[in-house]
Amino acid sequence: MTKLVSAAAAVSRIPDEAVVTVSSSSALGCPDLVLRALSERYKAEGHPRNITTLHPIAAGDMYGVKGMEYLAQDGLLARVLAGSYPSGPSSLEMPEIWKMIVEDRVAAYNVPSGIMFDMHREAAAHRPGVLTQVGLDTFVDPVREGCAMNARGAADPIVARAEFAGQTWLHFPNIVPNVCILRATTADEFGNLTYEHEGAYLGGLEQAICVRNHGGLVIAQVQRVTAEGSLRPHDVRVPGHLIDLVVEDPDQKQTTETLYDPAISGQIMRPWESFALAEHGVEKVIARRAAMELRAGMSANLGFGISAMVPRILLEEGHPNAVTWAIEQGAVGGVPLTGFAFGCASNAHAYVPSPQQFIYFQGGGFDMSFLSFLEVDVEGNVNVSKLGKKPYLTAGCGGFVDITARAKKIVFSGWFEAGAKIELTDDGIRVNAPGKFTKMVDQVEHVTFSGRRARETGQDVIYVTERCVIRLMDEGLVATEIMPGIDAQRDIVAASGGRVKIAENASLISKSLFSAGPMGLQP
Repeated sequence: MTKLVSAAAAVSRIPDEAVVTVSSSSALGCPDLVLRALSERYKAEGHPRNITTLHPIAAGDMYGVKGMEYLAQDGLLARVLAGSYPSGPSSLEMPEIWKMIVEDRVAAYNVPSGIMFDMHREAAAHRPGVLTQVGLDTFVDPVREGCAMNARGAADPIVARAEFAGQTWLHFPNIVPNVCILRATTADEFGNLTYEHEGAYLGGLEQAICVRNHGGLVIAQVQRVTAEGSLRPHDVRVPGHLIDLVVEDPDQKQTTETLYDPAISGQIMRPWESFALAEHGVEKVIARRAAMELRAGMSANLGFGISAMVPRILLEEGHPNAVTWAIEQGAVGGVPLTGFAFGCASNAHAYVPSPQQFIYFQGGGFDMSFLSFLEVDVEGNVNVSKLGKKPYLTAGCGGFVDITARAKKIVFSGWFEAGAKIELTDDGIRVNAPGKFTKMVDQVEHVTFSGRRARETGQDVIYVTERCVIRLMDEGLVATEIMPGIDAQRDIVAASGGRVKIAENASLISKSLFSAGPMGLQP
C-alpha cells in the first residue's frame, strides 16, 4: 500500500506556515498519534514553524489524549481557531495551550463550531467566505470581541460586519487550509475510509475536500488497514481519492477513557435498564423541571452540564423514545451520554456528519434546546464561554452560538448562586446559607447568547434554577415559578441584588419534582 506511512513520515511533509485543519471532538475521533508526531518533529528539527490550526471542535482532552496540546509550542503554533478547547476541573493543571492564550503567545480565536464547518465548505467551493447572522450581538460579533481570545487575536481580525440585502450580517473571509489531519477506523489500500468503530463522523469529509480542492495534503489516521476492494462502497465515508497518506494506530481510543464501546458506534443496542439514572439531588430537580417543557414527538438539542441529565429523566419516567435528541457531534436519537463519553450516544437512530447537523441547528429545525449557563445578566445574556480567572474550566462556545441563533425555544439550566448551602427535603428546597456570589449579574463577562437579540426575534427563553423558573421578558428577568421551600424575596430578589423580579401571578412548582422515585412525567 503506497499510501501507508509512519506518523513521522506523514508529518515530514507539512511545511512551515501551513494551515492545518484537524478533525476531532475532544478524544472522540482524535488523530492523536499524528499530532504527537508533529510535536516530536518540531522538537527535533524546529520545523514546521508558525503554523495555523483549525479545530471546529477541540482536539484532545485533559485525561490522556493530548490532541492540540501537542501543538502548544512557541515557534510551532502561531495562530489557532477553535470551536472549543480542552477543558477540565480546577484540580488539574492549566493546559499549555491555555497558557499560550492567556500569556498572549499565540493569536487565538473561539469561533462557533458550525461557522468553522461553514468556513471549510465556502473555502472548498472558492466562494468569498461565510456570510451569516449566527453570532450577531454575541462575542462573535466584531462590535464585541470578534471571536478574539487575546490581544494577538484582536490585532488580526477574522470577522467583519457587512450590510447585504437590507440586513446586517457577519462576514468571515476564507482561511484556506493546506493540510488536513483526520481519523477513521479502517482504510483500504486505496485510502477509502470507514468509521464503523467511531462514535461520530464529525467533519472529516468536508475538511478533506477543502484541502484537496486547494491542492493540499490530506493525512488519515486509522486503527487498521484492509485490502483494496474489501470495503462496502456504502460504508465508505471519505473516498480514497481525497487521501494522500494513511497512518496506522492500532491503539487509538474511541473516546475519552474508552478504548471501545460497541454501543457508542451503534454496533449493539443497550437495554434501557442498563443506563444509569440521574442521582437524586438538587441538580436532578432542576433537570426534572426542564424536562417538563418537552412534549412527545419533539426533536431537541442537548448541551453539557445539568441539561445533559434531561434524557435520563425521560428514561426513568419510562419514555426513552418520546423525544429525538440531536447532538452536535452528529448522533440522532437514542440516549446522549454524559461524563467522559459526552458527545456520544448509545442506541442512536442515525449518525449525521457534524457539518450537516449544524446546518439543521443554525436553521432552527428542532423544537427546543436544553443548555446550561455559567452566568446570566439583566438583559438575559448568557455566558458559557469564558471564565477569566480559570479559563480552562470552560471549553469555549462549541456549538452553543450556532444552536441558539434561531432556536424556537431555549431552556437554560444552572445554579442561582455559587456555593450556597442548599438542603433538599421532601417538601422542597431550603437555602441554609447564601452563596459566595450570584449567577445573576449586571453584565456577563462574555456574551455567548444575546438576550436582546432573542427578544427582537421572538425566541422563547427560560432559565431553570434550584430556586425558580425565570422567563426572559421585555422588562428583564422575571421569576414566574417558585420552588417549594424558597422565600421569594430573600432567596431570589435579595440574593440576585434585585436583578430578578417576581411575577405577580408566580406559581408554586409541583412537589413531584422531589420524589425519590419517578415523578409521573407524561411528555
